[in-house]
Amino acid sequence: MWYNMQMATTIQIIGSILLASIPAFIWGHIFYKKNPEKKSLVALTFTLGALAVFPILIYKFLWQFFPWINAFRLADNYQNDFIGLTNLTLLPLSVIITFMIVGVIEEIMKLISVKLIDDDSFGSIDDAIEFFIIAALGFSFTENILYFFNIWLTHGPSALFLPFLFRSSFSTLAHLIFSGILGYYYGIAHFATPIFQEEIRKNRHKIIQKLHTFLSLRREKLFSQEHLLEGLLISIGLHAIFNILLEVNWTFLIIPFLVGGYLALSYLFVKKENHKNYGRLLNKLSPSSLQD
Repeated sequence: MWYNMQMATTIQIIGSILLASIPAFIWGHIFYKKNPEKKSLVALTFTLGALAVFPILIYKFLWQFFPWINAFRLADNYQNDFIGLTNLTLLPLSVIITFMIVGVIEEIMKLISVKLIDDDSFGSIDDAIEFFIIAALGFSFTENILYFFNIWLTHGPSALFLPFLFRSSFSTLAHLIFSGILGYYYGIAHFATPIFQEEIRKNRHKIIQKLHTFLSLRREKLFSQEHLLEGLLISIGLHAIFNILLEVNWTFLIIPFLVGGYLALSYLFVKKENHKNYGRLLNKLSPSSLQD
């Protein structure tokens, strides 16, 4: 009996891994062709992205011992507050806050995955976009394994078909879009010095220069920080919107939402400025190149 249970669990695990591998391979192939990178670094980034799910699982596990670290408890204070998306749809403010927290946690974990391999291999903004997509693909891969395994365990293999289609076609692509857009802003942030110098030569960013004078900060550093923050806010916001659309069952908006995101991401890959090879990231530049 015990042996049969072990075999069943093993089959479920292997089957879930194989199912999760299908969208990972397909989407990985599509985006890898857009900007091929060194395969060993791609594999490392994918692995780090896949492992980034586990700190979140550990964090949730610790809630039972340290409930005060549960950030989602903040949302409980707003269960009786509602926001009307339309005259017919009311959404608890607690749901919106919960989805924002989910976006913050997941996008930051993917950001950390890329920063761990961030080195001289990044030569352009396109590289940053590519590696964020790879990290997101690894993250989604682990998520899908856990999701498929849980369905298989509780409802049997016959219940996997529709969740597999949705997770493969929509959820995985959504992760890639959110992180790819963050990667674009991350690339601008890390190539802040040469990009900002170009902007100065074009007589742009006068407001930023005045703010720099007021705060006594390096102009490049402020330029870098504001773009990284902007990227995080956009990716977190898109993440929350996607989850809210699912929550209110507005599935008819999911396809145009993701199509628009895919087109925006594809545009960033072909945008001429993103192909410019800067050679080094901001923190790799020599001291002489950082002079005003």
